[in-house]
Order: sequence, then structure tokens, then C-alpha cells
Amino acid sequence: MVIKVYLATSSGSTAIKKKQQDVVGFLEALHVDYTPLDIACNEQNRMWMRQNVPEEKKPTNGIPLPPQIFNDAGYCGDYETFFDAKEDNSVYAFLGLPPPPGSKEAEQTDKTHIVENGTHADGAPDDSIVPVEERNGTTHGEEEQAEDGEAEEEEEAAEGDEDEAAEEPEEQTEEVTEDTQAAADDEEGQEEEELRSEEEEELRELEDEEEAEEEAVEEEEAE
Repeated sequence: MVIKVYLATSSGSTAIKKKQQDVVGFLEALHVDYTPLDIACNEQNRMWMRQNVPEEKKPTNGIPLPPQIFNDAGYCGDYETFFDAKEDNSVYAFLGLPPPPGSKEAEQTDKTHIVENGTHADGAPDDSIVPVEERNGTTHGEEEQAEDGEAEEEEEAAEGDEDEAAEEPEEQTEEVTEDTQAAADDEEGQEEEELRSEEEEELRELEDEEEAEEEAVEEEEAE
């Protein structure tokens, strides 16, 4: 399996450069082997990246921007999903790689396995999830009575909380929701506009490079 990171080495966008450096720097810190592929100087790389990013993962303008991460031909995600995986200590799962022994992600995987299956890593039953009373063979009569009393108290407390919540004005909640939605829409619009501007700038750079190459060829022929 080969991790491939599609980058734009000549991008004029500071945001894109920073995202690319974050991804590459973190992979190198984890000693994960990867192959950087430049889309600015290689049209084949650019077209392959665009064609293999799933439609539902592309921005509204349909043009995905670097960095984009693949495991062979399998799509892993973009910078945002990579960042989320890094925050959750699940980068290896994001990349489709097994976590190395002793890593935080491996420890989390082992804990999840114990909780789901009730066993330790060596397959032995996990006694910690079995109540002490059951292991000692004691009865549950007294425990059940205590639980019934606690349940009634919790129900009464819950009913009191619901009554207080019902008395709170709903108009304030609606106003907060509308303001939050409006702010989210404005932010999304700004991000889309920035992405379009960055892509247009990259396209102009490529066109300038092609024109310069054509002029150089014409000058050589004229000579």
C-alpha cells in the first residue's frame, strides 16, 4: 500500500501551502512512507486527482484543491478530514494502515475491542465488566430494591428539569439558531469564494507557463 499526497508546489495560496506542510510534516513525524505528487507541474497528476476524488467529497464548484490523500487508488480524504483524524488519534485508520504497537491509536483500538467483546487482547475474559455480586454468587434482592428507589428519585428530578425547561422562552432559542445558521452560511460562502479564487490563480499560472514554453519553442525555431 502506497500513501499518495497530491500537492501544488507552485501554489500562490498561503492557506494551501500551510495545509500541505501540516499534512507532510505530520506524516514524516509518524514515519509514514508517502509519495508526494505535484499537480502544478504535472497535468497527468492533476487530472488523476480530480477524477478520483469522490463526487460527494468535491466542493460546490466541482474542483478539489490540494492536499488530497490516497492509499493507492483508494481515497482517504482532504486536509479537513485529515485534521479531524489527527485530533481523534485515528490517523492510521484514516490512511487505511494498521497502527504500530504501543501507539495511542493501537491502545484505543485495544480498549474498544475489550469493551465490545468483553475480552482482553489475549482472549481471556474481562472480569472487570462482570458485576462483583454475580461473580461472588450473591443475590440481587437488596440491590434491586435500592435501584428502584433511586430510579423513582431520578424520574422526579427529571420531571422537575423538564418543567423548568418548558418555562424558558422559545423565541430566544429560535433567534440563536437563526443567527448561527446565518453565520455558518456566510462562512461557507467565503470559503467557496476563496477556493474558486485559488483554483483560478493556479490555472492562470499554468497558462502562463505554457505560453512561456510556446514562446521559447518559437524563438528556437526562428533561430
